[in-house]
Amino acid sequence: MNSLFLLAAAESESPLKQITSTFGWDPQHFIAQVISFLIVAGILYWKAYGPVLAILEQRRQRIAEGLANADKIKAELARTEASRIEILNTANAQANKMIEEARALADKVLQQETQKAIATAEQIIVKAREAAAADRVRMLAELRREVGTLVVNTTAKVTGKILTAEDQKRLAEETTRQLAA
Repeated sequence: MNSLFLLAAAESESPLKQITSTFGWDPQHFIAQVISFLIVAGILYWKAYGPVLAILEQRRQRIAEGLANADKIKAELARTEASRIEILNTANAQANKMIEEARALADKVLQQETQKAIATAEQIIVKAREAAAADRVRMLAELRREVGTLVVNTTAKVTGKILTAEDQKRLAEETTRQLAA
């Protein structure tokens, strides 16, 4: 059996030589291709990959700055909203206070004006009563004069004599006393 192996080994080349001959591998070409690949990879890294990485890093930084600015803007917006709500609440409180003060002032003015109107009405009533009393006195005086004149005229006609001034005066006074009682 050993001989078979030896025979097979003798007939066959080494497995490495067999693979290289099957695939057409040549060490000189392989080394040249490795060197060419390294040169192309270096140039690509230097001219393409490095700048692309730098651009990506700049974009990453801008995105991070944008997110940080967005957070700052959100915080500022929250502060602004809080101050806006506080200002609105303060303004509403002041407006309510002013409305209450205006109502109280309006009630006070209404009461004052009502009191003035009542006082004016009372003065008008007093003046009207005084005027009515004065008119009454004046009318009574006129009535007395006229009644006295009528009595004198009637008495003169009934008695048929002409009354003297003294008689007229006496009759007018008696009539006035009777009317006053």
